[in-house]
Amino acid sequence: MRVWIIFLLCLAGHAMAAPTEEEPVVEELVTEEPVVEDVAQETEVGANPVQIEIGDFDEAIEVVEEEEVVTENACLNHHCKKGKVCEVDESNTPMCVCQDPSTCPAAEGEFEHVCGTDNKTFDTSCQFFATKCALEGTKKGHKLHIDYIGPCKYIEPCLDSELNEFPLRMRDWLKNVLVTLYERDEDNNLLTEKQKLRVKKIYENEKRLQAGEHTLDLLAHDFEKNYNMYIFPVHWQFGQLDQHPVDGYLTHTELSPLRAPLIPMEHCTTRFFEQCDGDNDKYIALDEWAKCFGIKEQDVDNDLII
Repeated sequence: MRVWIIFLLCLAGHAMAAPTEEEPVVEELVTEEPVVEDVAQETEVGANPVQIEIGDFDEAIEVVEEEEVVTENACLNHHCKKGKVCEVDESNTPMCVCQDPSTCPAAEGEFEHVCGTDNKTFDTSCQFFATKCALEGTKKGHKLHIDYIGPCKYIEPCLDSELNEFPLRMRDWLKNVLVTLYERDEDNNLLTEKQKLRVKKIYENEKRLQAGEHTLDLLAHDFEKNYNMYIFPVHWQFGQLDQHPVDGYLTHTELSPLRAPLIPMEHCTTRFFEQCDGDNDKYIALDEWAKCFGIKEQDVDNDLII
């Protein structure tokens, strides 16, 4: 559980930075968008989704016969999605082209490996996104996403009984993540002022179940007795994930910063999020998300996404 909390601290940092591209984590539960596939976009619960650095470009100096003219490289302010790099043509017009996977930096350790939905291990997320880019426009490319962080391995099937237990731990984890962020915030801007006010009520509640390893019976009892403490954490997590774009729906890509690091440790993760998509439209709406975590319909409130 402590590993999970550390992960969300990293995730919160990335979310507050309002990345313009997907992170880590990993494909869309929905229509494809540039991912953490967006993880690592396919972030302990694990490690934060690996981000791809395109790097800085030096100024290009063109020497003309009569005078020296400084031409700024148009790629300096031109951003490409993961898997692509910027190049300029003869007229200095920037364009995004697929990166050659062989140009990706070598992995420094096994923790940089990612497993694709094709059950193939990629050395780094850079290599994964470059490979996916080369398949752009094909059926294979559309279906290829980061499944989870780490080398591909056998994931045990999730039994019905285990699936019912999953949200008990997740709810408790989300609440404790928020409390931890509140305790460590100070001037770190881990939470907004409105979020702090919400979490302060949870933090100061003497009935709050302290973080730790608890039995499922105790977690279920606490959810029943202190139900109101769990409403905001569930809404908060939805808002943290709904970033690319902010539209009130979670895609597979947006989910990847959360699910990709979880899968190797929680084998019911994939089945749980698949079940959340009640209408099977590849998008998880706020009401579907809340229902998955046991939040009552009358307590679902868009105004809590703050």
